[in-house]
Amino acid sequence: VQLQASGGGLVQPGGSLRLSCVGSGFTFDRFAMAWFRQAPGKEREFAAGINWNSASTYYADSVKGRFTVSRDNAKNTAYLQMNNLKPEDTAVYYCIAGGIRKGGEIVPTWWGQGTQVTVSS
Repeated sequence: VQLQASGGGLVQPGGSLRLSCVGSGFTFDRFAMAWFRQAPGKEREFAAGINWNSASTYYADSVKGRFTVSRDNAKNTAYLQMNNLKPEDTAVYYCIAGGIRKGGEIVPTWWGQGTQVTVSS
């Protein structure tokens, strides 16, 4: 199984970035996809997730209204569109494939490598 994330970089506050995650080695459209992030000195946290057919999306309160998660099952790819970025969004962003518990908690099965997002002027 591979989850290849890309699209990170340095952006000014208020700017935008789009992360992509290509999955291989598993049946992509049978799994929820999500993005977690880990800021320096902090624990890894959930940011956004989407169920297998895009019918349901989930967001942390800190990113709601600014981030949009989506997926294209034909391309085995998940996306995270990040708008109005803030310095506190600076983190390593990880994509995962996993399941969804009752109540909407996304539980990772596989992790990809991270991609660094830095928001700074």
